[in-house]
Amino acid sequence: MNKELTLIEHLGELRKRIFQYFLGLILIFFGCSFFAKQIAEYIFLPYYKYLPDPSFKLAYTGIADVFIFYFKMVGVVSIFLSAPWLFWQFWLFISPALRKKEKKLAIPFMAVTSLLLMGGMLFAYFIVLPLTFRFFFELNKDYRNVVTISSIWNFELAMIIAVGFSFETPILIFILNYLRIVTIKFLVKNIRWAILIAFVVSAVITPSGDPFTQTVVALPIVVLYLMGILLSLIIPSSKKEEKDEK
Repeated sequence: MNKELTLIEHLGELRKRIFQYFLGLILIFFGCSFFAKQIAEYIFLPYYKYLPDPSFKLAYTGIADVFIFYFKMVGVVSIFLSAPWLFWQFWLFISPALRKKEKKLAIPFMAVTSLLLMGGMLFAYFIVLPLTFRFFFELNKDYRNVVTISSIWNFELAMIIAVGFSFETPILIFILNYLRIVTIKFLVKNIRWAILIAFVVSAVITPSGDPFTQTVVALPIVVLYLMGILLSLIIPSSKKEEKDEK
């Protein structure tokens, strides 16, 4: 049997896991800092893909803007790359307190959550951003391009994070059903509203405003909503598990 830890021992274990995560994060940060320029070039590929004149370079308005951008960019990339290490430290902290059945559910849950987030971010990078830039370049063709490096970075980051988290829809649906906040019958009955909400969310996170790009973002959200219903059918809710155990 596992020894039950005191509150002080729990806090000590938590401090140990946090320290080890940040140690790994710092190492990744310093490793990425040596390749900041190459990473930046890759990040801005969607922007340059439809740029009317490839000779145009991103502008800066302050002498330290590029340095600040590199610092922020490397920090965000390091957090992204350190996500598996963070989940591992989190798992080491909570696993002693979990029952065998809970451990079997926790590992796939964390894996699916991570894959959906990364899938959404990649979808935003390879699909949504190029379509958005193509729309804006066509709209702005009669004007001079003086876009700053910080504005494009903020634009891309907001888009990637927003689309990435929208891909967590199945997990949200599953949690709501598992906790019996909503039922599968309710979810199926309100599919029309879910489609409407998907398009509203798409309109919010895709600033281009064109129907094609919004549909490209909304359709995966609808599919993920249906996947959430399917996941809820496969894994019973908490109350159903309690009844089965009785």
